Amino acid sequence: MIDIIKDTIDKFPMGFIFTASSFPVTVENPKGVSKALNDLVAEGVLRKMSKGRFYKPQIGKFGELPLDTYQTVKDLLEKDGKMIGYITGYSAFNDLMLTTQVPTILQIGMRHEKKALVRGIYRISFVKQENTITKENIPLLRFLDCLRFFKIIPDTTPDKACQRLLYLLKELDEQQIVKIKKLALKCTPQTIALLGSMLETINPQENTEALFKKLNPMTSYKLSISQSILPTQKKWNIR
Repeated sequence: MIDIIKDTIDKFPMGFIFTASSFPVTVENPKGVSKALNDLVAEGVLRKMSKGRFYKPQIGKFGELPLDTYQTVKDLLEKDGKMIGYITGYSAFNDLMLTTQVPTILQIGMRHEKKALVRGIYRISFVKQENTITKENIPLLRFLDCLRFFKIIPDTTPDKACQRLLYLLKELDEQQIVKIKKLALKCTPQTIALLGSMLETINPQENTEALFKKLNPMTSYKLSISQSILPTQKKWNIR
């Protein structure tokens, strides 16, 4: 059995996360497979990321390389071939070049909130996402999350963050603009206000009526963005 397990492991890429269920022989001898995997960890052949989850360490010129972020949480992002979550928050800030800080906190958007957990070097928390999560929606949901968490984008200023987000919004095509306006309707009021103001800054003729009607006219949003950067903000009660 150990030879079958080792042969299967040899076919896995470095850093690929697997469990005992990844081996056909587990059906016949689950305890034996678990013991074999834990023995390989003790020998230094494998690493254990968390309970029941293993990987082959990748070694570079300067020692062992950190585990790929996606591999760390892939079971939280996909199930039965469907997307159930996506990496957002500080990772999205970094990926979208809103900050240069590399996160050690991972935030995952999901339809249902879960308790925070720790895996490897990461503390993982969960953010409730009201919209349906699909591969096509994820880039737009990540952008909307940046509007939602605008105040906590690190190592930047409100003006710089806004300018970058305006640039990214300009890069969306017409279909994506229609889609992001629809997705925003299930987001927080601040997200809706900031998106509406940005869309009107880019295109004064943009139809933002549905977004505007969604907001409480008595609520304001203190974001400290310069009037020169976001000239339409007063209409949207952004201060």
